[in-house]
Amino acid sequence: MAIVSRRYDCSDPLERTKGIADAVSVIRRGELVVLPTDTVYGIGADAFTPSAVTGLLDAKGRGRDMPAPVLVGSVRAAQALVDDLGTYGQDLIDEFWPGALTIVCRANTTLAWDLGETKGTVAIRMPLHQLALELLKETGPMAVSSANRSGAAPARTAEEAETQLGDSVAVYLDNGPSGDGMPSSIVDLTGAVPRLLRAGAISEERLREVCGVLLSDEDDPAPEPAETPTDEGADAAPDGAVKAAESTQDGRSPAGDEEAKPAGPATRTAAEKDAPPADR
Repeated sequence: MAIVSRRYDCSDPLERTKGIADAVSVIRRGELVVLPTDTVYGIGADAFTPSAVTGLLDAKGRGRDMPAPVLVGSVRAAQALVDDLGTYGQDLIDEFWPGALTIVCRANTTLAWDLGETKGTVAIRMPLHQLALELLKETGPMAVSSANRSGAAPARTAEEAETQLGDSVAVYLDNGPSGDGMPSSIVDLTGAVPRLLRAGAISEERLREVCGVLLSDEDDPAPEPAETPTDEGADAAPDGAVKAAESTQDGRSPAGDEEAKPAGPATRTAAEKDAPPADR
């Protein structure tokens, strides 16, 4: 059966309530949603449904070599997805989340998911946008990429997203124009010392104030890395701009040596199963 897209004007309280409820149902069925964030509009799918993530990549016209990052509605949800935040991860989260900071970490190896060719890493962000957070707290972690066809400009409105993505998306949550479109800053925490992969909305100086030490390609060029997802769902970086440790946000990131295994049936960690609904 063909998908019939529905767009909700979330400036109207009743429409907002209906739209979020419909979006939650759609995500649980393995279909796609367009949602606003604090950067640009994103296209999202259940991170634990491999077919939904594949549908997201197909809708954008991109391959598994540019995997989707993950947006979360709570810090607790993020902690359940990663193996280790490292020495500086919690400090960065405390200072900048929710907000325009994407962190790249080793993924929790007990999770059966398939975001693409991640080489055992995951890029995570908690957006500073009330509607997005409301949705994420109901759905749990979502794979989210910028709401545009690969190579086109990221959508700043739901209408722009619908023009590009059409009926590949079941629900469009229209909350007016998105933020200023400044991409999130990306910090790789998979090594002993944090590495700045992209300076975005949060300056390198602010990040150094928290970390104390922060490598960049200028300080210490990274060795040829493997692919990892850092295209957090609503950033305006052009698709395919950077290849080494690429993210759908197009940043560099040295990924781990361990190959991400194709997922079977979606499973969650014990921490996620035990979490109350608002944190999952």
